[in-house]
Amino acid sequence: MSDRDKHTETLALRHQITVLERQLGGERIRFSPSDRAFLAALLHGLPSEVLRRIRLVVRPDTVLRRHRDLVARPHAARSRPKRPGRPRTVRSVRLLVLRLARENSNWGYRRIHGELLVLGVRVAASTVWGILQEAGIDPAPGRATSTWADFRRSQADALLACDFLETVALPGARMYVFAVIERASRRIRILGATAHPTARWVTQAAKNLVMDLEDAGCRARLLIRDRDGKFPGLFDAVLNDAAIEVVLSGVRMPRMNSIMERWVPTCRRELLGRTLIWNQHHLLHALRGFERLSCRRAISQSHICPLLWLLVSCLGGWDGVGPWRSRSRPAVVSRCPLPSRPRSPSDGSGHRCWRCAPGISW
Repeated sequence: MSDRDKHTETLALRHQITVLERQLGGERIRFSPSDRAFLAALLHGLPSEVLRRIRLVVRPDTVLRRHRDLVARPHAARSRPKRPGRPRTVRSVRLLVLRLARENSNWGYRRIHGELLVLGVRVAASTVWGILQEAGIDPAPGRATSTWADFRRSQADALLACDFLETVALPGARMYVFAVIERASRRIRILGATAHPTARWVTQAAKNLVMDLEDAGCRARLLIRDRDGKFPGLFDAVLNDAAIEVVLSGVRMPRMNSIMERWVPTCRRELLGRTLIWNQHHLLHALRGFERLSCRRAISQSHICPLLWLLVSCLGGWDGVGPWRSRSRPAVVSRCPLPSRPRSPSDGSGHRCWRCAPGISW
């Protein structure tokens, strides 16, 4: 091919480029990576003045820039960090931030950042915020508000709950059982049962509860009860004298006394619904056995095999009262296993057991 033919081909190609640009208008031409690499490798040896005279669809500076990128790409791939972004915070610092946030619920990330600086740990405030966000910890205003569940959990060792349980005996007499449960150990204390829960009876039950706690060495400081009218003002006064504060649950809020509210249907389902109660003494006798069985962590009768039930009965757990007791023989009434204690002179009864004497007038 002669030089004239080459010049003719060049003019034809330049005219075709002009027609193409006129048809595209202001729209840019998209190049693939291979096209860019080919043009950069082909034209990088030409001087800038020559490139500016050549008819191209891209600017000469673009060709030179693509060539520089093509050369620097292998070096950039070797120097690229293995993990994108900033390096991860040291694990000990992360654990320290989470511990400060857990033990101080009213501290925000700024306060935690300041305490870390005091300890000599130099991290940015945004890093502390990122650690808390990644761990799913809410901001300080959301963590500072305490719920009733948090209150019960923090005061478990010094928290009691009480409530009245209502049942009906065979003769039709309505009985009221007064029970107290310890929040930490879930131990049940049956304080008594009566058909007439008068103010004097409930007050005496409070005094008996105080004596029970003193004998057991229990350090209870709070007692949750509902707003039942059976509780007189003297009931709270007796407990306050023993350094036990009475906390009233909200109106129609059974979850504030959830542990006691769960035990009441359990007692009805596992004991009162399976036993025919004759009188007050029989009711107390059955409740004492249920109380002792509850202390052995075997509340549910449906999960106890007959052999274990017989063993518990022989050891004095239920004294033969239960669904496996023979129906042809009445329930055996045994002596109360609790230690006897002289009652107050106002009692007027010669029975020395201060909790379950039959026919006692509280």
